[in-house]
Amino acid sequence: MALSDLLISAIAPIYIRARFLQERIQSGVVWNLLDPSFIADPYPTYRALRERDPYHYSPLTSMITVVPYDDVDAILRDYRRFSSVIRGTEPFLVAEEQARRQLSPSMQFRDPPDHTRLRGLVNRAFTPPQIAKMEDQIRATAHSLLDEVADSNNFDLMANFANLLPILVIAEMIGVPTDDRQQFKAWSDQIIRGLEPNLSEAELSELLDNAEALAGYFAPIIEDRRRGPRDDLVSRLVIAEEAGQTLSHDETQITLRLLLVAGNETTTNLIGNGLKALLEHPEQLELLRQQSELIPTAIEELLRYDSPVQVDVRRLVEDTEIGDKQGKKDSLVTPLIGAANRDPQVFRDPDQLDITREDTGNIAFGRGIHHCLGAPLARLEAKVAFEVLLERFDEIKFGSREPEYRHNIVLRGLEHLDVRVQHRDGRG
Repeated sequence: MALSDLLISAIAPIYIRARFLQERIQSGVVWNLLDPSFIADPYPTYRALRERDPYHYSPLTSMITVVPYDDVDAILRDYRRFSSVIRGTEPFLVAEEQARRQLSPSMQFRDPPDHTRLRGLVNRAFTPPQIAKMEDQIRATAHSLLDEVADSNNFDLMANFANLLPILVIAEMIGVPTDDRQQFKAWSDQIIRGLEPNLSEAELSELLDNAEALAGYFAPIIEDRRRGPRDDLVSRLVIAEEAGQTLSHDETQITLRLLLVAGNETTTNLIGNGLKALLEHPEQLELLRQQSELIPTAIEELLRYDSPVQVDVRRLVEDTEIGDKQGKKDSLVTPLIGAANRDPQVFRDPDQLDITREDTGNIAFGRGIHHCLGAPLARLEAKVAFEVLLERFDEIKFGSREPEYRHNIVLRGLEHLDVRVQHRDGRG
C-alpha cells in the first residue's frame, strides 16, 4: 500500500468523527446513514431529525436531508428544480456514481424529454389490464412455493417465499424459463446494490460483471421477439410505438433490467417488512385474519409503516431555498420517504400500525413522473401473498432467529425472517 493510501486510511476516521461532531453541534442530531443501529431501525433518527432539524445539512455528505411529508412530496413531484440526473462527487457516492456512469441509465435516472418518451413507450407494454390478468398465475406461484416447504413448521420466509415470488412472476411476464430463477435473483440482488451509497469497489466490479451477464442473457431473447413476437413483456416492449418512436435494443435491455431489479426488490421488501410488522402487532394480524377484506388497506398501511424504499436523491438544478436551508446548484438533496411516511402532521399516531387507517396517502412508491411503474404489480403480488399465507396457515409466529435487515440504506429489506407456522389442517 502506498504511503498516501496509508495516510488517507488513518486520517479518514478522524475526519469523519470531526464532521459528525460538527453536525451535532450545529443541529443537535447526527444522521449517520452507515450506523448499524440506524440500518436496524431508522425511525428514532427520523423522529429526532423531525423534532430538531427537519431540513438537515450534513457537513460530511454536503447534502440537505428533508423530513416533512409535504416537502418530500413536493420535491419528488418537481423535476424542473430537483433533477433525477445525479452527478454526485461526494466520497460516499463515488462507487454509486461510477455504477450509474458505466451502466446506461434507465428512465429512473432521466428527466424529460428522455424520460417522457421512455415512460410512454414502456407504459404501453406494462399496462394495468396486463397486470390484472396475472392474479391467478401469481396465486398459483405463491401456493407452489409454500408447497415446497411441505410439512415444515419452521422456515425462512425470505429465502423460501418473499425472495422468490417476484422473480418467478417477472420471469413469467418477460417470457423466460423459471428454471433460471436463482440466477435472476443473484443478478438482481447484485445490480440493485448500485443504488446504495455504501457500495464497495469490489461490489461495483461484481455489479458490472453481473449487468454484462444479464445483458448477454437478454440479447438473444430480444432479437428472437423482434423476429416473432409472443404474448410476453419482451414482445410488447419490442413492438411498443408512440408517435413514431420505438425502444432501441439497448433501451429495451435497460428497461428489462429495471423491471427485473425494481420489481423484484420492492415486492420482496413489502412482503417481508409487512409480515414482520404484523408479527410484532399480533392483534393486527388477527384482525386481518378475521377480516380479509382489509388486506388492500393493510398493504397501504404496511407500505407506510416500514417503507421498502426509504431514501431518494435529487440534484438541484438551481439555487433553491429548502425550509430554512439554502441549497446550491448541483448539490444533492435527500428526501426521506421513510420519515415522511411517519409524519404526525399527516398521519395520526404515525408510529402505531393500524390496518384500518383511513389516512393512507403514503409516498412509498414515490410521486410525480417517477412514481414507481411497477406499483400496481407490487400491490397485487403483496395482496395475493398475504391472502395465501393466511389461507395456508392457522398460526404464524416468529421463528428461531431474530429478523435481520440487510446492510442497505435506500432499499430497506430483511436478510432473513424465520417463521413458525401451524398448517391449516393442523400440521406443524
